[in-house]
Amino acid sequence: MARNCRFITMISTFNVLLALLLSSMILDCAAYRPGDIVPMSKMGQYHSSRTVWHDMIGRHCPIFGVNREVLVPISKPTGFTGADPYKISFQVGKEKYYIPWLLVINRKSSEVPMIDVHLRYSGSDFLGVTAKVLDMPHNYVELHSDIGKQFWDTQIWPKHVLVRYTWEEQSEIDVASGFYVLFGSGLLMSFVLSIYILQSSRDKIERFVRETVAESSMPGGVAKVE
Repeated sequence: MARNCRFITMISTFNVLLALLLSSMILDCAAYRPGDIVPMSKMGQYHSSRTVWHDMIGRHCPIFGVNREVLVPISKPTGFTGADPYKISFQVGKEKYYIPWLLVINRKSSEVPMIDVHLRYSGSDFLGVTAKVLDMPHNYVELHSDIGKQFWDTQIWPKHVLVRYTWEEQSEIDVASGFYVLFGSGLLMSFVLSIYILQSSRDKIERFVRETVAESSMPGGVAKVE
């Protein structure tokens, strides 16, 4: 009866530890809520010269789960002559998802560029981001003609590039987290079972030790054959 009680207590302890582990993982994953500003920074490159990462202000950043368009200013790069391309790159979210270099100025096109940013999420998790440069829709250029004029005028800086943020919800299975849960659960279960086995065998071990000690302390012992 006592052994069964000890075993039930160990299983209860194991369940508590497992619940704490799962709760900790859930809290770590729940990094965003709808409407939260997703931090973003940008870097520019002209020739072989790169700027440092600059944090973007909130009104230019993505908002978690919200599709929207913003105008992002681009400062004049050092030594800019107008003859060579200018590229920018982004880091998005606390996770710092990297968006590779995007050609936005002198990209050999007569159209004003825009950046299409595609973000993926599941629940409160930010899963990743991709981006590409597209031609700005003609209806947008016609509606905001000043953007096109300023973009092509080499004397006007900063330039403004339209960035469109589009969110896609996904039901993604977190394989890595699942593996860690199973691995941790297996370790905890092994530990609990090991303790239970040792406690279950304690009486047998004690009896064996007592018998061995008693036999070794008996007078006379076994006679040796010459």
